[in-house]
Amino acid sequence: MLHLIKLCVGCDSLSDLAAWQKQRLKEKRARGQKPELVHVTRQMPKRGEELLAGGSLYWVIKGQIAARQKLLELRPLKVKGVPHCGLVYQKDLIAVRPRPRSAFQGWRYFEPADAPPDLTVGAGDRNLPEALRRELATLGLL
Repeated sequence: MLHLIKLCVGCDSLSDLAAWQKQRLKEKRARGQKPELVHVTRQMPKRGEELLAGGSLYWVIKGQIAARQKLLELRPLKVKGVPHCGLVYQKDLIAVRPRPRSAFQGWRYFEPADAPPDLTVGAGDRNLPEALRRELATLGLL
């Protein structure tokens, strides 16, 4: 198993990402399209089998790994005649323990050993406001 990690450009918080995705699904339904989440990227991952064997797409928001969504499919697409890849991922947005991550371009492979744990229901840090969780993680207190 292997994961992907990607910067979530334009979102200031996990709630921003959730709202954007909800709106995107609503727009697709209104146009009669299949309501699925697809992130289009230029390159097709060469390690696709490993990614689809339980891997997730991890989102970096404001310099911290904040959430993940399970990868479902790597769909070949053409954008203006140029080959691209549609990363199709699950609608469930799973918050993870915040971890700092520096900026990078595109996506990167992300080894399971490097992935932060999910925030579980009932965990003390899950009940904290997102901004406070990020700040505590930056200070090394979470």
